[in-house]
Amino acid sequence: MTADHITIRRPDDWHVHLRDGAMLSVAAPYTARQFARAIIMPNLSPPVTSIDAARAYRQRIITATEGRAGGAGFTPLMTAYLTDHIDGTMLAEGHAAGVFTAAKLYPAHATTGAAHGVSDIAHIRGALAAMERAGMPLLVHGEVTDPAVDIFDREAVFIERVMAGIIADFPGLKLVFEHITTAEAADFVMAAGPNVAATITPQHLHINRNALFAGGLRPHFYCLPVAKRERHRLALRRAVTSGSPKFFLGTDSAPHTIGVKESACGCAGIFNAPHALESYAAVFEAEGALAHFEAFASENGPRFYGLPLNQGTVTLTRDGVTVPDRLEHGDIALVPFHAGETLGWRLS
Repeated sequence: MTADHITIRRPDDWHVHLRDGAMLSVAAPYTARQFARAIIMPNLSPPVTSIDAARAYRQRIITATEGRAGGAGFTPLMTAYLTDHIDGTMLAEGHAAGVFTAAKLYPAHATTGAAHGVSDIAHIRGALAAMERAGMPLLVHGEVTDPAVDIFDREAVFIERVMAGIIADFPGLKLVFEHITTAEAADFVMAAGPNVAATITPQHLHINRNALFAGGLRPHFYCLPVAKRERHRLALRRAVTSGSPKFFLGTDSAPHTIGVKESACGCAGIFNAPHALESYAAVFEAEGALAHFEAFASENGPRFYGLPLNQGTVTLTRDGVTVPDRLEHGDIALVPFHAGETLGWRLS
């Protein structure tokens, strides 16, 4: 590492939405050019709930990335979508066969594509026990969906009502608290045992909830969990730059077309994949913590999952990069995170 170059072990993205169909062909290469591996979210329509469905989706991702610039050797790590009636034996078999790296818990209706999610943790206790025995990680979208709970409090309430109970009842279960957004979540992960970790997105490190309303309603800053108060953003920045192995990179990049985002009922999701590494690097530099950047991006995640570290490297140079206002691929137009901004680092 020098004043003008950052070279790190090739990183992985431990939480990404690549979608399917035409959008998959657009979105996947942005992820593959930066990351050696990625945990692929299963909330398609219909969701990925079987071994065969995961195998088929994995092949579609490989087809979308092979032969594309920077996509050589990209490995999608597949996840199973948990439903009230998911078969724990099937999950364990899929994990043993190397098909499922993990399983994803969406509380029903908590976010985009969560309509088939879990309505009550009691329904999946058998599945969680099977995962615990198999050493299969549980990935959690940590928000309650109780309409009586304010949307800005849903993560903190989930910790009290659900997360603490899962950890107490299944102490051997590896659990990733995904895309955390609050100081309460960061503190909870730090205080939990070694089986609990968290991913943090670039947007939750850069913006607070004011960004949603700066100069008008800003739909391209709308994601779930929604951005919170400034004190939470600062707590997340302290967490990722602390050097703790409990936190690692997970972009939660989630592309939606401009028309879908700018509609009367716009979808949640921020498309940060095009400049994810540059975005994270800006945070670590601003916090004077570039020495911890490689561990966060390239080491903490695979160590938690029990996977080997990547052997290749990537280099960021202090050339600066201006993020375009929009990206157009045929009929698909997207607004990337940091649109119109200039970031201080460029991925070579």
